[in-house]
Amino acid sequence: MNQDLLKPRDAVMVFAAFASAYFVSTLLRAITATLSPVLTQELNLQAHELGLLAGGFSLGFALVQIPMGDWLDRYGPKKTAIVLMAFAVLGCVAFAVAENFYGLWLARILTGIGVSGCLMAPLTGNRRWLTPPAQMSANSWLLMTGSLGMLTSTLPVQWLLPLTGWRVLFIGVAVVLVVSMIAIFIWTPKWKIIKHHETGEADNHIQGGWLSSYIEVMAHPYFRRSAPIGFMAYGSFLAIQTLWAGPWMVNVAGYSQVQSAQGLFAINLAMLICFGWWGWVVPRLQNKGMTIEGLVKRGYPLSLLSLGALLCISPQYSGITLILYCLSSSVIAMVQPTVGLSYPARLAGKALCAYNLVIFLGIFAVQWGLGIMIDAFGSAGISQDNSYRAAFFVDLCCCGVAYLYFLIAKGDNSREF
Repeated sequence: MNQDLLKPRDAVMVFAAFASAYFVSTLLRAITATLSPVLTQELNLQAHELGLLAGGFSLGFALVQIPMGDWLDRYGPKKTAIVLMAFAVLGCVAFAVAENFYGLWLARILTGIGVSGCLMAPLTGNRRWLTPPAQMSANSWLLMTGSLGMLTSTLPVQWLLPLTGWRVLFIGVAVVLVVSMIAIFIWTPKWKIIKHHETGEADNHIQGGWLSSYIEVMAHPYFRRSAPIGFMAYGSFLAIQTLWAGPWMVNVAGYSQVQSAQGLFAINLAMLICFGWWGWVVPRLQNKGMTIEGLVKRGYPLSLLSLGALLCISPQYSGITLILYCLSSSVIAMVQPTVGLSYPARLAGKALCAYNLVIFLGIFAVQWGLGIMIDAFGSAGISQDNSYRAAFFVDLCCCGVAYLYFLIAKGDNSREF
């Protein structure tokens, strides 16, 4: 019997503490989509600069994933999350006082570093604190909380901008982060290092140390099978949801800034409901023997069809099509928790962080890559709306290749949901 399992009341308190932090994390990740018209106007940003600014957050995330996996396994979710979140507070303040693109970009990197543990920490903790069925539900509800953060980054932010301006807004976010840090400090249990059964040594220090543990993680067939679809499909989904959906609605569909914010609000409201539904339905799928492989095989083609429809149908339906694309892409989010379940508890933090590194490198590549392609197609004389379509078509093709690889590659995590 797992002695680290939490009582229901304690589990709720821990969930609430980390959920508040993840809420702020996703708000900060997605806020550039809402602020993109204002920042583009104030700083005269081109598409590739806007993509790089948003991608700075993902770059900061990616920079600390490998060491953070070791920190989570060694020091636990509580200490790791609190120390990293202090950098996010500094990043928000730096963004609020920045005077040029480079200052904003560096602040976004710092913020990305700071909130990089807001999901990985509870996922690592849940691996010990909750039973497997409870883990999948809790993880889905964490994603639902993240969608609530993204939802808040749309119309609520748009309404606040005339009253506070974006600089004061970021100071307020820094204050909320501090409150979340205090909640995590009070409610999260202490972390116990798992000892090796034979030698009594800590598992993350044996057999060559943490580097060899990462080699073990990345050598797993299921990790290798899941990495391309995590990089390309999940990366594209989040890159579009958190950045390019807004510019698409403004520059291709002709929406106003307010209409774009309304469209983003609708997208994130749909995702909030979707991840809440996943949290309810996952245990039932488990009882029926449904596997993540089967779910992705059946569900992800709808995402490819939706993205293709976005390129072909009338721009006036862009809001609806983007909602369908994000909803159908949500199935990819189910891959990440099962990666953690594919390894023993001693490697859970490293496995989750290694896969998170793959995802956020994908987000960074797609956010910046789409901007580069849009500018390049525009420089070649292609109209702005067709430049967007051409760039998104390249992304669609890459996602299709990643999906085909997932279908044909070997590697089963031998677990149901």
